[in-house]
Amino acid sequence: MLADRRGHAVTAELPPSCGALSSALIETLEDGHPLGSPTVGSSDPYGDDLQLALYIAYEMHYAGWAGVPDDREWDPEILTFRRELERHFLDAVHTDVGPADDFSSAHTEMNRLCVEPADGDGVSFILRDSGSWQQFRDMFAMRSLYHLKEADPHAWAIPRLRGAAKAAYVAVEFDEFGGGRAEAVHQELFADLLAAADLRPDYLAYLDGAPGWALAPVNLMSLFGLHRSLRGATVGHLAATEITSPPGSQRLLSGLERLDAPETCRHFYAEHVEADAVHEQILRHDVVGELVRAEPDLEADVVFGIRGFLLVEDAFDRGLRSVWEQGTVLV
Repeated sequence: MLADRRGHAVTAELPPSCGALSSALIETLEDGHPLGSPTVGSSDPYGDDLQLALYIAYEMHYAGWAGVPDDREWDPEILTFRRELERHFLDAVHTDVGPADDFSSAHTEMNRLCVEPADGDGVSFILRDSGSWQQFRDMFAMRSLYHLKEADPHAWAIPRLRGAAKAAYVAVEFDEFGGGRAEAVHQELFADLLAAADLRPDYLAYLDGAPGWALAPVNLMSLFGLHRSLRGATVGHLAATEITSPPGSQRLLSGLERLDAPETCRHFYAEHVEADAVHEQILRHDVVGELVRAEPDLEADVVFGIRGFLLVEDAFDRGLRSVWEQGTVLV
């Protein structure tokens, strides 16, 4: 198994299945037998089984899976199955986001992201005001499914952009990848956070048993990033991520300070408070603004990316709050 410079595993073992879809995919990756025709259309598009199957399929384009040959990334049968999963998921997101005719301008949508209540009931508000260290650790574990590959899904858009929008987009990604310094890569900072919180810093260590609501935010950005036709949605998703990050990160930082949490945990969010405030302005004007100017037909896709981000992030919040309300411990 491959490991990073700290000895943390970066190629994960295939997780246990949680239904017919994930079971069929895992079995074909393990033994090479034909995948067959698992029924996708009747499954819950946001459910644990479909989201796990989609996450497993996408991971073939990231670090891969231990024991699975790399060339299976382009296995036609797996790609066909992945496409069915994607369509079912994307259809649900389109339905829940609403028709494009109802979309406002990208500028208006980004402005709306900046309007927040002083005292909300989301996860970051709970963790700021009254969250326990165990609740923080639950959140860390579920967010590790993204943060240990932070910026990777959005990087797929780079070769699909041109001119000023591309240059500005790369500038944001450059910061996400540590500005050329390995120790400052945001993925590495989160691995350090996990270790400081006495959690496993290995890549995808908490995929086993992760609910659909924790997988869907990562799957949506992978879906956007891997399709050129959705490059506008990728840009919108990144814009929403960066615009909402500074206030959310500040609330999490305040909660960690309240609990006198390890400095390494605080550092991750302090970095996002500062860096993402700059990224917001770059994305607003130099990425989204330039992209819409050059390709006005993509504006609806940018808005779709923003609203899709909000849809799955709100579901993540509801899912984690439900766990806490039930008194369940995730890690």
